[in-house]
Amino acid sequence: MAVLVLGGAGYIGSHMVKRLVADGQDVVVVDSLVTGHRQAVDEKAKFYQVDVRDKTALSQVFDQEDIDQVVHFAAFSIVPESVADPLKYFDNNTGGMITLLEVMRAHDVKQIVFSSTAATYGNPVHIPIQESDPQDPINPYGESKLMMEKMMAWADEAYGIKWVALRYFNVAGAIEDGSIGEDHNPETHLVPIILQAAAGQREFIEMFGDDYDTPDGFNVRDYVHVLDLADAHLSALKYLAAGEPSNQFNLGSATGFSVKEMVEAARKATGVNIKSKIGPRRPGDPDILVANSDKARQVLAWQPKYDNVEDIIKTAWHWTETHPHGFQY
Repeated sequence: MAVLVLGGAGYIGSHMVKRLVADGQDVVVVDSLVTGHRQAVDEKAKFYQVDVRDKTALSQVFDQEDIDQVVHFAAFSIVPESVADPLKYFDNNTGGMITLLEVMRAHDVKQIVFSSTAATYGNPVHIPIQESDPQDPINPYGESKLMMEKMMAWADEAYGIKWVALRYFNVAGAIEDGSIGEDHNPETHLVPIILQAAAGQREFIEMFGDDYDTPDGFNVRDYVHVLDLADAHLSALKYLAAGEPSNQFNLGSATGFSVKEMVEAARKATGVNIKSKIGPRRPGDPDILVANSDKARQVLAWQPKYDNVEDIIKTAWHWTETHPHGFQY
């Protein structure tokens, strides 16, 4: 039996593949390589360059491989792009989920772990956010992911496909040996952007707004190490394999960190006096976004190993130093 990782050539997906291989699992990777990198895929995993929306090609993968569980990372995830081009997100994300569930149903595959997002909550009602809080997305990205969750819920009702949705905000870091890491074009995530400034690829890091209702005036987010995230997905697979019911879990750090704190942590982690400047607020940025992950810790026995943001950044810096141009070198 094998685990299928959709989007397994991407940042989080490739780390998940390594975790599964290390766990002794047979792994099959499906990725269109639109944003992923073939070099990021562990050589012990089988690889198919297939778009999740291509029902014929995806069905052929299921025909050839003995798949019993699916992990889904194959979604577009850039919020501003989703606002500018919402149909692209509904086509790939929501439409892709329809195709996947149809193929899973046809091949009697009944378990899926879905990489969702805390963006499904929209503007938070409580801090930290809990799984029971209202889901009211404020952008097409979050809306597409919420629709995907709802599709899985109805597929469970109708076909018995069990699912776990893992909702989280910010992922950072890289595997300790620096063999794979974060490589987006363009880069939109805070930690790699800060490290680009540390590496001299940017003149400075711009911090958007210093007048938020937070202790230091800069907005606050939570950060989870990519390997801790992979471990949570692995635990979710085992949870489903044990016959447990469909469920949803937040994944977040116990505390949030402000943008200013992240820059300062990066200065310590890299030993570089990273230049920064304060820019204007960006529209739609809430003061604080932190997810409560008590449920994941209790039900999935999830125990993040990286609880120090400086340690998280150090692993990302190792990747940046050894791969200054990403997977090109």
